[in-house]
Amino acid sequence: IGLVVAVFLFVVVVKFSEKPCFQLLTLLGQGISGWWSFSQQPHEAFQAGHPGYVSVPKQEPLKLQCDVCSVVSSSGQILGREAAPEIDHASCVWRMNNAPIRGFERDVGSRTDLRVVSHTSVPLLVQKPQHFFGRRGNETAYVVWGPLRNMRGDGKGVVYNMLRQAAENYPHARIYITTEERMNYCDTMFKKETGKDRIQSGSYLSTGWFTLILAMDVCKEIRVYGMINNTYCRSEGYRKVPYHYYEAGSRDECAEYLLHESAPYGGHRFITEKAVFAKWAKTHLIKFFYPEWQLS
Repeated sequence: IGLVVAVFLFVVVVKFSEKPCFQLLTLLGQGISGWWSFSQQPHEAFQAGHPGYVSVPKQEPLKLQCDVCSVVSSSGQILGREAAPEIDHASCVWRMNNAPIRGFERDVGSRTDLRVVSHTSVPLLVQKPQHFFGRRGNETAYVVWGPLRNMRGDGKGVVYNMLRQAAENYPHARIYITTEERMNYCDTMFKKETGKDRIQSGSYLSTGWFTLILAMDVCKEIRVYGMINNTYCRSEGYRKVPYHYYEAGSRDECAEYLLHESAPYGGHRFITEKAVFAKWAKTHLIKFFYPEWQLS
């Protein structure tokens, strides 16, 4: 029996050793429970839920299962692409922060199954609570990430208090927060992939970072729309677009990316993150469209 168990564990290690999620589980203190949720069959993992994300205020794990996920970037790159049929054809459609649908349906699609939201964008959602949380038949799940100081549930977390109030006003709303352990996991992945400590390097992770990490846990195939790669902004004749597709005339996307990449403190390392995404796409079923990425 001992020999059989040893061989089984060896096979599992070999099979998953190339996957970033597996490499880091033991570093994050998730132990056997974290490995078990990762290695289960999709149906079993769905039943167990994803322990890194808990509901407000009940603290129940997120349960979400998707075959093909359309992850829609908020970038102006999606404008004029008329990608709605491709996006909506997926089993799950994911969006970020408060990116709207109305008025952009032809390019970004017409439904939302999940929104990954930064703690800094929560005030924008609670300004329109009926639109985001209160519409009849709304099945959208909201996953909110943020530091413990804002997300703590002891009454001192400003963002958590906003979300708890929204959950009380709209009891059918599906609102989840990223646990402290999961936040640490995402920081550790950044250091693992870039060699830089996020805090010491003055970096802020983007909502795209948290979205791709969650998608690799949930989705069998990930199709990302409207996201540029890490070399795009330094290529000749690149397409100049607004930073957000719903902010016409706003700052140029590449100008924003380059500014953040070189900021000594408090910058989103968008370009660095895109290089990591390209690496992940070699070991996960991740594809990028509009523009399409050429992965070596």
